[in-house]
Amino acid sequence: MFKKILIANRGEIALRVIRTCKEMGIKTVAVYSKADEESLHVRFADEAVCIGPAPSSESYLKIPNIIAAAEITNADAIHPGYGFLSENAKFSKICSEHKIKFIGPSPEMIEKMGDKATAVSTMNNAKVPTIPGSGGAVESAEEAVKIASKIGFPVMVKASAGGGGKGMRAVWNKGEFKKNWSSAKQEASAAFGNDEMYIEKLIQEPRHIEIQIIADQFGNVCHLSERDCSIQRRHQKLTEETPSPFMTKKLRDKMGKAAVKAAKFINYEGVGTVEFLVDKNRNFYFMEMNTRIQVEHPITEQVIDYDLIKEQIKVASGIRVSGNDYFPKLHSIECRINAEDPENNFRPSPGKITNLHLPGGHGVRVDTHVYSGYTISPNYDSMIAKVITTDQKRDEAINKMRRALDEFVIEGIQTTISFHRKLMDNKDYIKGIYTTKFMEDFEY
Repeated sequence: MFKKILIANRGEIALRVIRTCKEMGIKTVAVYSKADEESLHVRFADEAVCIGPAPSSESYLKIPNIIAAAEITNADAIHPGYGFLSENAKFSKICSEHKIKFIGPSPEMIEKMGDKATAVSTMNNAKVPTIPGSGGAVESAEEAVKIASKIGFPVMVKASAGGGGKGMRAVWNKGEFKKNWSSAKQEASAAFGNDEMYIEKLIQEPRHIEIQIIADQFGNVCHLSERDCSIQRRHQKLTEETPSPFMTKKLRDKMGKAAVKAAKFINYEGVGTVEFLVDKNRNFYFMEMNTRIQVEHPITEQVIDYDLIKEQIKVASGIRVSGNDYFPKLHSIECRINAEDPENNFRPSPGKITNLHLPGGHGVRVDTHVYSGYTISPNYDSMIAKVITTDQKRDEAINKMRRALDEFVIEGIQTTISFHRKLMDNKDYIKGIYTTKFMEDFEY
């Protein structure tokens, strides 16, 4: 087992990893930018190293600075969290070259699944259902139009290196194709430094359902059931739940087996999430694989009583997984609380928190790094907390979330607490009737 782990991240996920490490008797090293000097992950780690100024490009994305921090503190492993360098094959490779264990998959696995066009091609070879499309990167707009016409409109133009909805466009007919192709390429180039694109059939009335998996270096893979992430705004997840209200036992079995097959085909190691689009007839199609821990992992932990971070660390240290699949015993919902103004088009709202009261009670979990007096920086993602409620049944978990949101007080900045509170009263949400298009008609 590792003696000391450096957490190459910030905020609530860094604090989350630190807590599990402490429970496992593992020393921790926090890294932080100058903007995060007062963050809780810095306070609660055993050691902390400043790695640069506020911009992430000069701190949390600066590989030499992070490696140097690991070496001067004698850390024998690095946990990347999510975002930043968590799916960076180069970072994984450099860690290995410096004899520091990267708690995540190998560079080869990240490269195989991190590029979305390559991932789709790989899953085709694995005989995992995929969305009809180009089957890989497309060189030109002319070639893309031919492919789109062949598979039939509407289609999605997507960036191979994409994420967070960047470099994606829905195209409904041939006449608007080139304009959308060009704008998507420009956005992809600006966001990822890579303007490679591919084409997929646009699945209408889709659910976004993902399967959590964990695999060890000995070829054992198990799935930990599903999460429904369909409620999104601009391809950014807002709330998630498990089990999905759309799921059936038969569909869960099929999707679980497909996710395990995908992981085994690439000899995957670590935790990962295989994401699918599911149409109204419950046909499912591979969308992408996230080779890291997910923001929404707590709801899976709550319904199967399983510490994903602990198991991730154990797998990285060479311990086998059970090989048994896990199924939800309870119902859990997560609401992401962002420093945004939902009444002003979800505009970011950085600033100082002047007053804070966190909800509590049985079945309520809050993952956060903020406190009264903490200043939200404009330099990073606006998510500042996650509220997770868990109960025997879905309606009970919704009732508990209403109560928790009513107790949650954050003053000094605008947040999405009020948005989520209204969502919990929405009739369609209560019935479990929603798709990825839900937010287009949701009136706030």
